[in-house]
Amino acid sequence: MADHPLSGLSAATVHEAYGAQGALPSAIKPVAPRFRLCGPALTVDCPPGDNLWLHRAIYAAAPGDVIVADVHGQTEAGYWGEILSHAALARDLGGLLITGGVRDCTAISALEFPVFAANVCLRGTVKDAHGKGRLGAVLRIGEVDVRPGDAVVGDADGAVVVRADEIEDVAAAAHARDAAERETLERLRRGETTLGILGLPT
Repeated sequence: MADHPLSGLSAATVHEAYGAQGALPSAIKPVAPRFRLCGPALTVDCPPGDNLWLHRAIYAAAPGDVIVADVHGQTEAGYWGEILSHAALARDLGGLLITGGVRDCTAISALEFPVFAANVCLRGTVKDAHGKGRLGAVLRIGEVDVRPGDAVVGDADGAVVVRADEIEDVAAAAHARDAAERETLERLRRGETTLGILGLPT
């Protein structure tokens, strides 16, 4: 989402600028290393082994939204694949982050729809019309509460979530951190040491 305040910032920089908060479990990684997430969360509480609510989420989400789905520990299923990625692309969504498995990874990797998942699994899912799922729920993922509208930023290092009411402050701190790191790199090129720059004991 190019016009988002956190667009263009790395997940690690956002995490550090946020006071080392918001990091999601390290198992959640992009299907392709080039994939990046940046956008508001549309949260999905998925029944274990059931992906009907992901289908519903695609059509409830606004352009640019990142679907964030929790499957309550049932990772041995491929909740998302090529078809859902194409459906989400057609809706101009911002990406998917899921605590469970995905499949069709070769096809997903060829697309420009960013998918972040805890694992890869080829097993299928059910679509139970009576399954107890929800859209817009507050999700607890690892140590982080994810609410609708919170910012999700992800890249090859992982993903971080920033509360909606703190996005602007975190963006300002992250840009300042990036500027300081650019200055550190320039000083290293001039021959200074990390010990000296950071004031570390020798």
